[in-house]
Amino acid sequence: MAHTCAALALVALIAPASGFIGTPLVRHTTPLSAASSGVTSMVAEPPAKPIKLDKVNLIKLHSQNLREPVRSEMATEEVFINHDAYQILKFHGSYMQDNRENRKKGADKDYSFMLRLKMPGGECPPELYRLLDDLSNEYGHGHLRLTTRQTFQLHGVAKSNLKHVIREIMNVGSSTVGGCGDVNRNIMTTPAPITNRPEYEYARTVTKQVAELLRPLSAAFTELWLDGEKAATIEYWRKDIDGAAIDAEMLRDNGRGVILDHPVEPLYGDLYLPRKFKIGVTVPGDNAIDIYTNDIGLVVVTDPRTGALEGFNVMAGGGLGRTHGKETTFARAADHIGFVPADRVLECCKAILAAQRDHGNREVRANARMKYLVHTLGVDRFRTLVESYMSAPFEPWRALPEWRYSDWMGWHEQGDGKWFYGFNIEQGRVIDREGGPQIKTALRAIADRFAFPMICTPNQSLILRDVAEAQRAPLEALLAAHGILPIEAIDPLTRLAIACPALPMCGLAITEAERRMPEFITRVRALLDAGGLGDEEIMMRMTGCPNGCARPYMAELAFVGDGPDTYQVWLGGTPQCDRVGYPLMKGMKEKDLEATLRPLLAAYKAGRQTRAGARGPESFGEYCSRLGKAGVEAAVAAV
Repeated sequence: MAHTCAALALVALIAPASGFIGTPLVRHTTPLSAASSGVTSMVAEPPAKPIKLDKVNLIKLHSQNLREPVRSEMATEEVFINHDAYQILKFHGSYMQDNRENRKKGADKDYSFMLRLKMPGGECPPELYRLLDDLSNEYGHGHLRLTTRQTFQLHGVAKSNLKHVIREIMNVGSSTVGGCGDVNRNIMTTPAPITNRPEYEYARTVTKQVAELLRPLSAAFTELWLDGEKAATIEYWRKDIDGAAIDAEMLRDNGRGVILDHPVEPLYGDLYLPRKFKIGVTVPGDNAIDIYTNDIGLVVVTDPRTGALEGFNVMAGGGLGRTHGKETTFARAADHIGFVPADRVLECCKAILAAQRDHGNREVRANARMKYLVHTLGVDRFRTLVESYMSAPFEPWRALPEWRYSDWMGWHEQGDGKWFYGFNIEQGRVIDREGGPQIKTALRAIADRFAFPMICTPNQSLILRDVAEAQRAPLEALLAAHGILPIEAIDPLTRLAIACPALPMCGLAITEAERRMPEFITRVRALLDAGGLGDEEIMMRMTGCPNGCARPYMAELAFVGDGPDTYQVWLGGTPQCDRVGYPLMKGMKEKDLEATLRPLLAAYKAGRQTRAGARGPESFGEYCSRLGKAGVEAAVAAV
């Protein structure tokens, strides 16, 4: 194939610049036009209103670039770490948790640690999966979780074992760095390993390039977990890109304030970012990743005649986390910013990160995501701000086809004579269920017998790639022997649903999600069948709190934890995941699910319209979006 990985280099081999300018608190040195942007540029002199850093930023400032107090706390005999170390340990890819079901008055909490891996684009080689399987059995809870950002989580690691587990992960060529924390998180891309369509290859390549470009450089990670030694092998995703070129591009200084005068972190500085930062990459039409939910969204643009890479459409300002009762926090879909040529996409990503680094909110953590900066400035002034960091302005957004959602489940041809197979893993729980599918045992058998590379999907499921024709029947037989149904036998409600882990391990959860979702699916299916809507496919999502880890606000129907056994009901997202929905009601008790949804579904059946082009009736999400909250309430009242 003409479009080989070697031909996919998206940056020139540019020698790193020698000078750095600025610090996170001595802001952007290129003046902005107040008339055109409305942004007051902070220069070397102190700002008119001094910044009062929130507590987490102060902890980062004094962390010695993510070393302390993690290093000190890991040396104690306690089974937990203190609050400040908890905040810094996130950057190392770990959260301290306690099993809330084991809490007893007067007794110590049941502490353990969760690890989240860095896996650009969800790619997981078989040797990494075998290690995770072993580590979960020996040091964890005996199961794994697939996340909504295309990676694995390992729960239940004791503090005394944490260093060993992280060391093992790093020595197999993987990492947990950036799995959490106020840095660029795991980068998502369409999970389809298609090889005969160059846009998919471009998407995979730039995903890995940007993952390396925006990585933190502190030596704290190797010092704390590898005693300062190098890992046994380089990260597996670096083998697919020109690492030297990416390192040079990271340090390249265009003189416009992107690079900081910092000896350790030229992109992040001592304070790193105001809050977490998420990036998604996809191809036109394929919205498997919920691209509008990211801080940065990149869409591959190719020449329609030759397939050659031209550049990327750029989105910015998406994010879903919010807080109940705080109207200043809200879910937001990203805006279309513009187009950049291929040779400037990495500079563009650095510029957007720098804009958030320098102008994001560091005083109120609830408003620190970049979506609030974009919302406050407006898309035009935000574009002007980012362009002030770039060597050339954005070009106009290129027209794209309509988005579609695909989970890439079932059998698909890769394009190279081999196949890939996606199978549903309900709520991402890799576990052997009593009387149910033996998913964990099956995946280990697949890794040992076939050694297929795996790809974590954005909907908490898994794809096996590079399956030869002769291996299809044996693979199907192995899955069937372990009780794993073919995708055709999975209820579409189950196939489309995702839920966060929530109780008992997540400290933010205020009610159930992962453990409650299967019951809600069964009950909603019964309502659909009884109401003459048995063929309807509705995208449902559930979270145990308003933070949005399962991307509920983009779903057609969502349940957001509002209190014990209580949920907010959200409507109006679409099947193609390109629109934020709205809250229909607060405080729905779990027992009132049928009473809430039965009239709503009846109103939908009576009032749905036929879509243009005779594509059948509009979806539930399209119906709810068209009517809006007031219209839905009126339709329900009229039933």
